[in-house]
Amino acid sequence: MNADLILVNGKIHTVDRDLPTATAVAIKDGKFIVVGSDEQAMASKGATTHVIDLKRRTVIPGLNDSHLHLIRGGLNYNLELRWEGVPSLSDALQMLKAQADRTPAPQWVRVVGGWTEFQFAERRMPTLEDLNKAAPDTPVFVLHLYDRALLNRAALKVVGYTKDTPNPPGGEIQRDANGEPTGMLIARPNAMILYSTLSKGPTLPLEYQVNSTRHFMRELNRLGITSAIDAGGGFQNYPDDYKVISDLAAKNELTVRIAYNLFTQKPKQELSDFQNWTNLVKPGDGSDFFRHNGAGEMLVFSAADFEDFLEPRPDLSKSMEEELEPVVRHLVEHRWPFRLHATYNESITRMLNVFEKVNRDIPFNGLPWFFDHAETITPENIARVRALGGGIAIQDRMAFQGEYFVDRYGNKAAEQTPPIKRMLSEGVPVGAGSDATRVSSYNPWTSLYWLVTGKTVGGLELYPEGLTRDTALELYTHGSAWFSSEQGKKGMIKVGQLADLAALSADYFSVNDDAIKWIESVLTVVDGKVVYGAQEFDNLSPKAIPVMPDWSPVAKVPGHWKPVAAAVAQLHQCQGPCAVHAHSHNRARLSSAPISDFQGFWGAFGCSCFAF
Repeated sequence: MNADLILVNGKIHTVDRDLPTATAVAIKDGKFIVVGSDEQAMASKGATTHVIDLKRRTVIPGLNDSHLHLIRGGLNYNLELRWEGVPSLSDALQMLKAQADRTPAPQWVRVVGGWTEFQFAERRMPTLEDLNKAAPDTPVFVLHLYDRALLNRAALKVVGYTKDTPNPPGGEIQRDANGEPTGMLIARPNAMILYSTLSKGPTLPLEYQVNSTRHFMRELNRLGITSAIDAGGGFQNYPDDYKVISDLAAKNELTVRIAYNLFTQKPKQELSDFQNWTNLVKPGDGSDFFRHNGAGEMLVFSAADFEDFLEPRPDLSKSMEEELEPVVRHLVEHRWPFRLHATYNESITRMLNVFEKVNRDIPFNGLPWFFDHAETITPENIARVRALGGGIAIQDRMAFQGEYFVDRYGNKAAEQTPPIKRMLSEGVPVGAGSDATRVSSYNPWTSLYWLVTGKTVGGLELYPEGLTRDTALELYTHGSAWFSSEQGKKGMIKVGQLADLAALSADYFSVNDDAIKWIESVLTVVDGKVVYGAQEFDNLSPKAIPVMPDWSPVAKVPGHWKPVAAAVAQLHQCQGPCAVHAHSHNRARLSSAPISDFQGFWGAFGCSCFAF
C-alpha cells in the first residue's frame, strides 16, 4: 500500500506504551499505516508519495484540549487583543494604546482572558486610570478571569450603566462616593454580569466570523493542537451560533477536529432545551472532524459553582437537586453523554447524590459522563466517580488563580488542587485542557508547564512535585480522547489511528522547565495533511489568509507573546528572505533590544518567522 505522506528522521514520541518511540511514520487516507524506522516507512513509498525530512525534530501526537470554548472563541478571535505571556503591565498597556489608536468607532478594544496580574513585573492589575489614559475615546473592556471586568469611561457610556442602573442578580456595578459607576464590574458570586456586558459590544459580520474562526484554528495549529472538545458556553446558542463552524466542516476547511457539547442557555428552562436537542441531534452524529458529543458543561444554572477564589465558596441553591435530577434522567434515558462544571467538593457531593439516585433507576451502564475542573474533589468522591464510570477533565485554572487560592485556603490545601495523581491512581479517566478563551490561555504549553512544574504563571509553586513530562503529555493526547469517546481512534501515533501530529520547536522532554512555556509547533499535520509549517517547514505551510477586518488586533499581535530571545533564535533558523534578513545588523539589534521596542509589532517585519 503506497503512502500519501512519509515523515522520516524524527524523534517521535508515540504515547503508545507498546512502541514508545520511532523515527518515521507513513500515512495513507488520513491514518498511520507505518510507525517505526525510516526503512520501514520508506518501504511504503510510491510514485506520488510526499516525503518530509523531520531533521531530528521531536514529534508528538497532535494535542487534544478536553475543554476549550473553540466555537465561541473563533467567532470573536479577530476582535480580541491577547495579553497571554506579556511580561509587564507597561507592555500590555502599550499594546492596548496602539490598538485603541487603530480601532474605528463604534468598535471596542477587548482583552478577554488568558492573563493574570501575577505574570506582570509590576505584579498588579491595570487601574481604571490606566485604561482611560491609554484609550480616552475608544471603548475598552478588560476581563480578568471569572472575577471582574474593567471598563474605561468610553465603554461605560456605550453600555449605558449610570447611577440609576441596578445591580443585576449575582453581580455588582462598583460605584464611587456619589453613586456613579466607576467602570469596575464584580462577579458576586457568578460571572453573568461580566459576560452580559461583553455581549453588548459590536459583533463581526458573518464573513468576518468565518475569517476569525479560521485564524483561531491556525493559531491553535501553530501551538500543536489538532483536536478539541468544545464545552459550549454562555450566549452560544444551538444551532444559530454553530453555523460558521458547521459550514466550515461541510467545506472540509476545519484544521482542528471538534467534538461539541450543547450548553443550556435558559435558567429554569434547561430541561426543555435538552428535550428539544435530543430530537435534533444524536451523540456521535457528524464526522471525525465535527461531531456531537452530548450535553454540558452547563446542565442547570443552579448547579454552577463558579471558581472565583477572591470570593468565599458559593453554596449551591437548595433547589439544585430537584432541577438537576430530571435533566440527568432525560439524558441517561436518551443515552446522551454529559459533562458538568464543578469546582468544589461540596458541590460534587451533592451532584453525585443525584447521579447515584438516577443510576439506581436507570443504570448508566457505561454511558460516558464527567466532571470538569474538580479542583477540591476528595478521595472519597473520586472513588464515587470511578464507581459510576465517570471521568474528570482537569484544566490549568490554578495556573492563573493559584495565588488567590493560597491566600484563601492556604498552601497545604493548594498541594492537592486538583488531586490529579490520586485520580490517576484510582483509575479514573483524566484528560487535560485549558478552559480557554475567557479564563485561561488557550496555549497548551502553559498548561503543560503547570502540570510538570506545579507552578503558576506567576512562578508560585503550588505542588511539591508535578507530573512527569510523559504523563502530562499523555493527558493532553490519549487521555483527552476518552472524553469524546474516541479512545483508540486518536491520541497516539499508532498504526490505524488518525494521523495527527506536531513537530516541535524544542525538545519538550529535555528543555528546562521554563522553556516549556515557549514551545510551539514547526510542523502540524491533521488527517495526514500539513496544516501549519514554520522555520524549515515554512514552505510546506498552507498560505495564511488575510485578517479581516484589517484593524483587527490579530493583524498586529496574533497569538501568544514570545520573548525576544526566542524570536531571535527563530530568526536565525529562518531561511526566507524578508526585510529583516536583508540587513544582517538587524540580528544584533534584535538580540540586544528591549522588549518594549518590539512587543506587539512582529508582524511589521514581514517575515514568516515572526508570524505567531
